Parts: sequence; C-alpha cells; structure tokens
Amino acid sequence: GRRPLARSLLPGRPCAAKAVKTDGDSMTSQAEFQDRLLSLGLARVSEAAAIASAALIGRGDEKAADQAAVNAMREQLNMLDIKGVVVIGEGERDEAPMLYIGEEVGTGNGPEVDIALDPLEGTTLTAKDMPNALTVIAMAPRGTLLHAPDVYMDKLAVGPGYPQGVISLDKSPSENVRAVAAAKGVEPGDIIVCVLDRPRHAELIAELRKLGCGVQLIPDGDVAGVIATTNEDTGIDIYMGSGGAPEGVLAAAALRCVGGQFNGRLLFRNDDERGRARKWGIEDLNKIYVLEELAKGDCIFAATGVTDGSLLDGVHRRKDGTMTTESVVMRASSGTVRWVKGEHRGGR
Repeated sequence: GRRPLARSLLPGRPCAAKAVKTDGDSMTSQAEFQDRLLSLGLARVSEAAAIASAALIGRGDEKAADQAAVNAMREQLNMLDIKGVVVIGEGERDEAPMLYIGEEVGTGNGPEVDIALDPLEGTTLTAKDMPNALTVIAMAPRGTLLHAPDVYMDKLAVGPGYPQGVISLDKSPSENVRAVAAAKGVEPGDIIVCVLDRPRHAELIAELRKLGCGVQLIPDGDVAGVIATTNEDTGIDIYMGSGGAPEGVLAAAALRCVGGQFNGRLLFRNDDERGRARKWGIEDLNKIYVLEELAKGDCIFAATGVTDGSLLDGVHRRKDGTMTTESVVMRASSGTVRWVKGEHRGGR
C-alpha cells in the first residue's frame, strides 16, 4: 500500500509556501513575482503531461504514452514567457518530435533558462499500470544545468541533515552505508538503500544484504528514488546504483531545492558514448560530480504523479469527468516546497 506522505520534505520545516518579506510598504520585486509565476507555470507543464499520458495507463503502449506526454509538455512550455533551451531531453534534433536536446521553447520573452525534462519517467510503469510513474521538469538560469549526454551514470544520494561529504563514489557501498549509519546514530542494519532492480546491480545488492541493511528495489523511476531520500516517511536513507545520466541531472535539480547530497560519475560502454560526452564539452570522463556541479543557481523543479506512488498520487478521473492531479514544486533560492492538488474540468 501507499505510505502516508508527509507534506514537508525537510524535518522541522513548515510545508506551507514561504511568505515574501517586505520592507515597510514596498512591493514584492518584479523578479520575485516573475519567479513565482514561473514556479506555478512549471507545475502546469508537468500537470498537462501527466493528464495526457494518464489516458494510456495500462494500455501496454509505452511509446504512445511517452508521445502524449511530450506533446502536452511542449505545448505548455511554449506558453511560458521564457527563452528556454532544452539541455536534458529525449535525444538529438533528428529524433523529433521528441523534446530534443537544443530545442528552443517558450515565447522568447523573459529570462534565458536551461530546461531539463523527462516527459514521462516510467513509460513501462504507465503502460503496465504500475506505481510511481511521474512527469518531471526542472528549470534554471542559462548555463547552470550540466549538459549530460544520454549515457549511464553511477549515482549516490542522501537527503538533508548529514555532514558534507558523508557519501562518496570513491568509497565502497559498505563504507557509504556505515558512514551514513554513523552520522544518523544507528547501526548499518537499520539503513534502507533504494536500488533500481536491474541485473547489473546484482553484486551491489548482494554486498548490501551481506552488510545486513535493507534494500528497497524499484522497477523503474530513479528520479523518484533519489527524491525519496529527502522524505522521512519513505524510510529510504540512501539511493545507490547506475541509471540514465539525464535523470541524474533532474534528480540533482530536485535535491538542490530541498537539500541533500549527490555524487554522479558518467559510465561509458564504448568510444561512441565517450565521443558524445566530449561533444557536450565534458573533458574529464572519470570526474565525480557533486550536487552543485550538476545543478547550480536558482533551480525550479516540478513533478506530477501519473500513477499512484510513494511520492505523489496519480491522475484520477471522477464520475463527473473532473481529473485530479497531485504535484510537487520546489525552488532552490527560497527552499519552498509546494504540494499542489489540482482539479481539471474537461481534462484541462
């Protein structure tokens, strides 16, 4: 069953949107007002993609569900007053009509921003009506999101509240678990690690279980897996394992908003993938990236549930045709986390 979900990702932090401070009778700055509009606008983008893909839940057609999300996300992005460029997307220009890397979005008016997105994280989850499918998007000032190539990335993440440097990809999985357990004041056996359920993780899972800690396997959706480390109600302390590098940047953008630590190292299977990384300006192919190197500046992150999950409720249709959604919107500069319940009449 679905775990009860706390409405704050940070221990002791109020979940309500942070109020804007004013000096005397001075009005909220235009920049602050614009940022608030963009935060809510980004939520609308993820909502629209979730509603569109929800029509394909359980239909067994991954490509159709993904395409529906892409079309809706592009349409909504092009309504925002931004000069946006997709830096994390779905393939190269010749793979359109996907939201491709380098595609320009927005009205062309407003701030210059980088866009990272996964129109449907969990295409298989959606096609099979399984939990935790999400639509995900992040936005940050131009030049502040890593242009990660479409290769694998070794990932390691914890939520807020730990000493800086408590985790490192230079350490073994067991060493990382012991370090987090010591910082938390518990035994290694009390730690829960989230791992993507893939054959390539067999040795990792065996090592963790030999150590005695719990392992929560997920079938898909490692962005949600990383974000789960920030929410005490999930019970997840650490995320470990390899997955898509673009999803690593998206997860880092979310952690940037609410706190936490992230390590990522690109993994290459052949010279073609190494060449692709160099094409995007990555010279040190063995570099371990920390959170601030993947996502800098004032990131805004939004995600909407497609199917019910541990992080968000999915899209539901009421008898009167009203669609309901649940989204989370985060902003780095203010630390604000907004939980948005939406009702959409007429499927909008």
